[in-house]
Amino acid sequence: MKPPKPRRYELREAIRQWPESDRPREKLSEKGPSFLSDSELLATIIGSGSGKKNALDLARALIAKFDNLAGIEAASIEEIRSVPGIGFNKAVNILAALELGRRFTIAASSAKTSPIRTAEDAFNHYRGSMKNLRKEVFSIMLLNTKHKLIKTVLVCEGALNSAYVEPREVFNPAIRASAHGVILTHNHPSGEPDPSDNDISLTRRLVEAGKLMGIHVIDHLIIGDNRYYSFADNDLL
Repeated sequence: MKPPKPRRYELREAIRQWPESDRPREKLSEKGPSFLSDSELLATIIGSGSGKKNALDLARALIAKFDNLAGIEAASIEEIRSVPGIGFNKAVNILAALELGRRFTIAASSAKTSPIRTAEDAFNHYRGSMKNLRKEVFSIMLLNTKHKLIKTVLVCEGALNSAYVEPREVFNPAIRASAHGVILTHNHPSGEPDPSDNDISLTRRLVEAGKLMGIHVIDHLIIGDNRYYSFADNDLL
């Protein structure tokens, strides 16, 4: 009988063994937090690795599972702990950091931004970010009772001419942010902002869903080539 084949050890490389310029904490200290990727920032919160994975490996695994930081923020502690290597303490630290960032965003937005009172105000907010996009992007603006912007949330990115939107994807962020109202926004890569039949039916569906949840759909803005179409201005809400 042949002896069992020796198991081959797989050793993870600790971040402290990396060159200093590649370590997230040292990189943040030298260049500032804006130079770090989402996974690198998350790794600084996680702190240490587990098993065969270092902190950056764990951060990348989290983002892969939940798609992005917003997905992690929306997850429960149990869901975050389902990622191998993420224990209770790491999960708590991650959620605390993301909640702190969310609260800062709300406070900063409420203090500094001008109220979004008109469709043109909303259009000016998106004019740069949605210019020349080659695919449809559906986003929402979350507003407080004074019509000041809490934050914008990317709901989905569609194919060239379509974006599929579920009401829960629109209103879950609004509920979490205690938003008073939302402005729906998407672009038409063709440059023509006139609504399609699908745009109209989707808007009606979201307006009705908002009524059930006590969240006011203030407007739906379609952004084209330096032009926009407002459902509110055209009495279609």
